[in-house]
Amino acid sequence: MFVHAVYFWLRPDLTPDERARFEAGLRDLCGIEGVAAGYVGSPAPTDRPVIERGYSRALVLVFPDAAAEAAYQVHPVHDRFRDTCAGCWTAVRIYDSVGDA
Repeated sequence: MFVHAVYFWLRPDLTPDERARFEAGLRDLCGIEGVAAGYVGSPAPTDRPVIERGYSRALVLVFPDAAAEAAYQVHPVHDRFRDTCAGCWTAVRIYDSVGDA
């Protein structure tokens, strides 16, 4: 298993059209072939010092293996998302992890 977790800090001045384009792009990413499971969410209302809640949106994708994630990285839908939505965020952090054998 390969987990690709992406956290976005969105621009505070996004227009409704920009936000709609960004949200549609996230949904499209979840539908790319090879994605075993996809989740889009917002920070939970938890309040402990170790929890990062400063991000705006989270995208978590699960792939069966690293090869499927590598194919996702060069998929045209992923390229289109980067091209059309990169201006929507001020920062992005990506955490990739693999399941222990």
